[in-house]
Amino acid sequence: MTKVIKDIPAPKLSPNILVLLSIVSTQLGSAIAKSLFEQLNPFAVVFLRVGFAALVLLILWRPNWRAVNRSAYPVLLLFGLALALMNLSFYLAIERVPIGIAVALEFIGPLGVAVCNSRRWMDALWVGLAALGIILLAPITSDLSLDPTGIALALTAGGFWAAYILLSARVGQALPGGTGLAWAMTLGAIVLLPVGLIAGGPALLTPHLLLIGFGVALLSSALPYSLELEALRRMPVRVFGVLLSLEPVAAALMGFLVLREMLALRAMIAILLVTIAAAGAARFSGQR
Repeated sequence: MTKVIKDIPAPKLSPNILVLLSIVSTQLGSAIAKSLFEQLNPFAVVFLRVGFAALVLLILWRPNWRAVNRSAYPVLLLFGLALALMNLSFYLAIERVPIGIAVALEFIGPLGVAVCNSRRWMDALWVGLAALGIILLAPITSDLSLDPTGIALALTAGGFWAAYILLSARVGQALPGGTGLAWAMTLGAIVLLPVGLIAGGPALLTPHLLLIGFGVALLSSALPYSLELEALRRMPVRVFGVLLSLEPVAAALMGFLVLREMLALRAMIAILLVTIAAAGAARFSGQR
């Protein structure tokens, strides 16, 4: 899910390697978050993830609320809601379906944004490939038993991801640097606060769970997006988008390594189709 963070010195690796490290970090964070579900309700886990991420961003950017123009309040609030609901629906999805499948379905959001910003006949190919991938993941046969609710939640997360992308552009125009994201993340944490506290209860005070939650926030935000920021300075946005489309594959790999999630052949083909569709849309978007 795309965020911006204050400049952090990055190792002098190639931009391609930086993006790949960012992808691994993000999906490792998701896998570790899912491993917490046995001890902590997903509502509580997503609250820790967004809450700690907000804390890190506030410390790094130190935004001044009085500097925010009142005309930016509505879009900032919508941005925070989209961020909170995107993360919440995704975490509820990976509770029910493997991470690789959830990420592949979630990618429908940015894929849709990329295709809508382009008007070429080839766009129909990417939409068709993604649609075929979704059809393959539909629980219509016994050889691929997926929770329909999990599928719906992952697609919902994709919708909120699309909203997040569109709103982030507007917030970026109204607020400098990462201050908009810092406030949006804070608003998202406030939105999740009631359900997070109710769902987590006393377990939220457990030191090792708090530590893991903080680690998830770092892996899912601070580290990957500092790497992405450095990579974007040295590579075209289109190439960045193509590399980012590897996230469903990385998610499936992290799901296997960390959680021992095994995927059926049909599911792996579906993930590959969505990955190709996302890469194609990113590579050719805007070209004429």
